[in-house]
Amino acid sequence: MITPEFIAIWIAWLMAGGSPGPATMGIAGTAMSEGRSSALAFASGILAGSASWGIAAALGLSAVMLANVWVFELLRYAGAAYLGWLALKALKRAMAKDTTAAAGTPFKGSFRSLFAKGAAVHITNPKAILSWASIYAIVAPTDATPATLFGYFAALFAGSILIFIGYAFLFSSPSIVRGYRRASRAFDLAFAGFFGFAGYKILTARLQ
Repeated sequence: MITPEFIAIWIAWLMAGGSPGPATMGIAGTAMSEGRSSALAFASGILAGSASWGIAAALGLSAVMLANVWVFELLRYAGAAYLGWLALKALKRAMAKDTTAAAGTPFKGSFRSLFAKGAAVHITNPKAILSWASIYAIVAPTDATPATLFGYFAALFAGSILIFIGYAFLFSSPSIVRGYRRASRAFDLAFAGFFGFAGYKILTARLQ
């Protein structure tokens, strides 16, 4: 099952997951402003959303959903609206005169609330299931058994855990937090840009 080709794809999966986007930027902002525990709660929600799409793709539900485009259309508009709202919040903080307010985070609340918000970021992104489905199409043989498919899921999901939990630990370190405090407006502008661009890409994406 683990071939050199799969290892190359796994590394590419890590690089794609670690690149700036709604999930990684949300985890980073939460970690720097609210601390490691809050970031881990938010990252756990991200991982739950990712696992939902990964399992759905492994079970073949992605093919069913692709045949019903309205499901993706609904998710697309919901995801774009949610990300647009996050972009506006970050932009408002960046423009605030109070530097303390500008050092805020896009995500705060109880651990349960943070988990739910993290899951919402991933579940409302139709690109997530398309990513999982495309990976299975690339690496899985046509006669793959359920055990093989879930083996791929376990390996890929382990990579996601490394990335998202790693972000929570990295960006909650004191040195990173101090850097964030000194450049909070720049970070919030970056958050606004990433969330806005991600929402735009989701809204304008061709799903078929």
